[in-house]
Amino acid sequence: MVEQTELNRLFWHSRRGMLELDVLLVPFTQEVYATLSETDRELYVRLLSCEDQDMFGWFMERSESDDPELQRMVRMILDRVQPK
Repeated sequence: MVEQTELNRLFWHSRRGMLELDVLLVPFTQEVYATLSETDRELYVRLLSCEDQDMFGWFMERSESDDPELQRMVRMILDRVQPK
């Protein structure tokens, strides 16, 4: 079970000030984070520690993370919003 304080903290960390990232990360935090496994929750927190410019490139699919686990989380977030 994810505590509300943790969700609140992540909500604010997910607000990056870059609209392109905010529209992906904030809803993911609000709607999906609590359903993730502990491993994936830790991975999401790790993703939030990355530089905005790096994340922007990953989410716009202009580049990929060197870390396959981070890239998996990026893909998970993108799969949620991209039409199949």
